Amino acid sequence: MTIKEGDKIPNVKVKAADMSDITTDTLFTGKKVVLFAVPGAFTPTCSNKHLPGFIEKADEIRAKGVDDIICMSVNDAFVMKAWGEERGAGDKVRMIADGNGDLTKALGLDFDGSGIGFGLRSQRFAAIVQNGVVKKLAVDAGGKFEVSSAEAILKALRWLSDGSRMALGWRARRPERPTAVVPRALAVGRAVGRAVA
Repeated sequence: MTIKEGDKIPNVKVKAADMSDITTDTLFTGKKVVLFAVPGAFTPTCSNKHLPGFIEKADEIRAKGVDDIICMSVNDAFVMKAWGEERGAGDKVRMIADGNGDLTKALGLDFDGSGIGFGLRSQRFAAIVQNGVVKKLAVDAGGKFEVSSAEAILKALRWLSDGSRMALGWRARRPERPTAVVPRALAVGRAVGRAVA
């Protein structure tokens, strides 16, 4: 079953970039965390857009009260460490390896990439996790990169922090006053009537 907003992240052991074991309870308990997952380290969209976006927006994201930003992939810890170094993740984004896909499967966000030689992989997603509970979950449809971007998560953080629709870029439109709508409708009706006659 796929995890949903309001659910608690299952307690699963993963690997830090230095190959040490770390549990999800340690990663998420008592913290506000942004977790994003990619189908594979060094793959084009993940390397050129997804991870760099979170590195670039890290300070803005943390300014919204986020304690940690975690990048996860079904790759081994050595690959995740090398990828983070190559992209300049530094202390902006923590690289976590879910080498066996244990956490990915527990979240219900795995997919079978054996058709392209990937084996078990994670869907592309991002989540805002507060004290271990998923407050926002954004999963991209197959092959797309839209809702899990750093920009999208930053907008979601603004929404969660102030509840404002304007924070999501929605522009409230003032309803037209009946006094303006009625005369316009009558004028259109008369014009149509004349054309038909």
